[in-house]
Amino acid sequence: MLDLQKLTEICQQCGAEITPDVPVSGLTTFKIGGPCKALITLSDRDSTKTVLAYLREHQIPHRVIGRGSNLLCPDEGYDGVVLRLGGGEMQALTLSADGLSIHCGAGVPLQKLCQFALENSLTGLEFAYGIPGSVGGAVYMNAGAYDGEISQVISSVNVYQPDGLFHGMQNSVLALSYRHSVFTEHPDWVILDAYFTLRKGDPDEIRARMQDLLGRRKSKQPLEFPSAGSTFKRPAGSYASKLIDECGLKGYAVGGAQVSEKHAGFVINRGGATFADVIALCDHVRETVRAQTGFVLELEPEIMHS
Repeated sequence: MLDLQKLTEICQQCGAEITPDVPVSGLTTFKIGGPCKALITLSDRDSTKTVLAYLREHQIPHRVIGRGSNLLCPDEGYDGVVLRLGGGEMQALTLSADGLSIHCGAGVPLQKLCQFALENSLTGLEFAYGIPGSVGGAVYMNAGAYDGEISQVISSVNVYQPDGLFHGMQNSVLALSYRHSVFTEHPDWVILDAYFTLRKGDPDEIRARMQDLLGRRKSKQPLEFPSAGSTFKRPAGSYASKLIDECGLKGYAVGGAQVSEKHAGFVINRGGATFADVIALCDHVRETVRAQTGFVLELEPEIMHS
């Protein structure tokens, strides 16, 4: 049972910010979802440890999110506490003494990390420019695009685990593969920060590559509508967007949810879409693709279950 007054006192004591009854629709890029019991913003290790210890001790449902770019929340909301990493050390960016590594708080937007790398003439992160997530979320999902992914540039992370301790983890133990990491298997582990090892490059070439990839995104993806990015994982042997297009599903809609006419791999919120709309649409797409092609599509966004 959530004692909101007690949780508020805990947050005030450790410097965390708490706001009760926050609509999750405002916390995700899909702009869908009912209220959570409270939103807590954690800015450092102490507040993270204190708040999580309390939530776990009292068995209060909770979920750590980044910028909500790969989440879908039910219309009735999330019957628990949503945690975000922001401010303070969670937003810090520092360059190593040799100028080849970046230490980055998990709450930093990927866009900001890419800009920081450019400012320091470091190449390797261009692929991530335009991915609308946080560093923590990108590590969690091993985010990738245009033949690049987080696994290629991350060297280590610091994590808070349920044993109440902070652990350093090297790339080799992160189990990074397509849209997967050790964290997708252990969602109660909280990524606090990450170290990226990059290479020196020509800033003009880095900037040109970033702008080129951003231009490709804008021309091919329906960025003008709320969505969770690519809605289905890439099936072995094909591409979700190709299969959906071949099945004649571009433009197919349920309520306010629609398969984008611009990119069949995106389910978009054309306005007023509900969780039920999106799920019904995705179920129809998956069944149609399976029946016509034999491929089984898997949802990429995670659903926030209480």
